[in-house]
Amino acid sequence: MLIKVGDDRTASIDLVLAGLLSAIAGALNAVGFLIAGSFTANMTGNISAFADTLANGAIAISVSFLGLVAAFIGGAGIAALAIQAGEKRNLRSIYALAITAEAALLLLLSVALLRSVVHLDETLLVIVLSFIMGLQNAVTTMISRARVRTTHVSGMATDIGIGLAALVGDKESRSDAVPKLALHSLTLASFAFGGIVGALLFQGLGSWLFVIAATTLLLIAVPEALRAHRS
Repeated sequence: MLIKVGDDRTASIDLVLAGLLSAIAGALNAVGFLIAGSFTANMTGNISAFADTLANGAIAISVSFLGLVAAFIGGAGIAALAIQAGEKRNLRSIYALAITAEAALLLLLSVALLRSVVHLDETLLVIVLSFIMGLQNAVTTMISRARVRTTHVSGMATDIGIGLAALVGDKESRSDAVPKLALHSLTLASFAFGGIVGALLFQGLGSWLFVIAATTLLLIAVPEALRAHRS
């Protein structure tokens, strides 16, 4: 799931990756909204909120929305640089290691919150989560050659609409649209499911949700990294 890249990946591998990581992205996105009323994976909404608050003279608030976008871009950029460096060295485990790094960041965040090591205000917390979301989305985008995007809900909804339209076309159009529809529909459903579960768990367990998310990521990534090194 985190070893094969691009055309070497099967549709079933992409489906598993999309389902698991989109659910985690949905959970973290929901938590960001519960904490600060901001979506950590919704860059379209954050850009709109930035423009709206700036136009209304709320400069400090508008800067915070811009910070979310910058953090998302920063996470994606750092992930891309690490993956490019790993691929140049033929490090087959680089994608699994990137997801492991995401898990490590979530664990550090959870330790800081649970032990009150540092005080993180709401804005800083959602900025960290946006960075993590950018990292994850870059990993899934690069390993699948842009077929899987775990936080790109607007794009997925658009692709579902295009796919549904293709179903009324000729046989070739339908056969090409069906696997894409399955992938995008699963991604969208998993994101929504993760959001529901994440919100419920956060309301009941608080910051322990980050530990659960990190542990899930480790269970996904570490075996893949070890398998890559063995092979």
